[in-house]
Amino acid sequence: MLFIVGDSTVHNSAPGLLGWGDVLGQYFDPAKIIVENHAQPGRSSRTFQTQGWWAQILAVARPGDFVLIQMGHNDGGPLDDTNRARGTIPGIGEESRGIFNPIMHQREVVHTYGWYLRRYIADARARGMIPIICSPVPRLPRPATQAGEVDRYVDWSAQVAAEQKVPFINLNRLILGHYAGLAANEIKTKYYTPQDNTHFSPAGAQLNAACLVEGLRALTNCPLNGCLSGPSRPLTAN
Repeated sequence: MLFIVGDSTVHNSAPGLLGWGDVLGQYFDPAKIIVENHAQPGRSSRTFQTQGWWAQILAVARPGDFVLIQMGHNDGGPLDDTNRARGTIPGIGEESRGIFNPIMHQREVVHTYGWYLRRYIADARARGMIPIICSPVPRLPRPATQAGEVDRYVDWSAQVAAEQKVPFINLNRLILGHYAGLAANEIKTKYYTPQDNTHFSPAGAQLNAACLVEGLRALTNCPLNGCLSGPSRPLTAN
């Protein structure tokens, strides 16, 4: 089994939108592995855990299963606002802060982004699963953005993956690489929703999924590669 953890860039059922996890299954041989997309729109690395979505995966996971984890888009918000209360403390350290969560109506200790990533990894390993960390996908680049520009959650996810010695896919860099040479308005029109600069059209979801597979194939000694179907498909940005 391959489980997918993420936010609305990974699963999105709004009209005209898709997440990369919604289309990733087409790249895998169904006779070798079942792909389940458990991503939940609006969740951060923290709330995917505190709201019980992660526990649902752990309850059915078996040794040898895989889990792809992409979080970070929603971690920058407030820790205790009355709208979502989903933010995490910036960074990857052991800092924590006690709050009253107005959504859950209880006290909560909030940790760093890196702390929550480490918990995914530790929980997965405790059940014999193989975790793979993916960087957040990029928001619509500024007109002058060049391939390789990253945000801090990309850097932090890479640092945690290296520290914990788990496979890492820099999905942000791979996607930006395929945007290189395109004008911002071209990228927006083809790959993003007209409503914002974060969520993806079906074409954007397909590109992101293809980039993830490109990154997966580049990993050495990753047994999940053996479950991919067919040869690598070339990617084009336009």
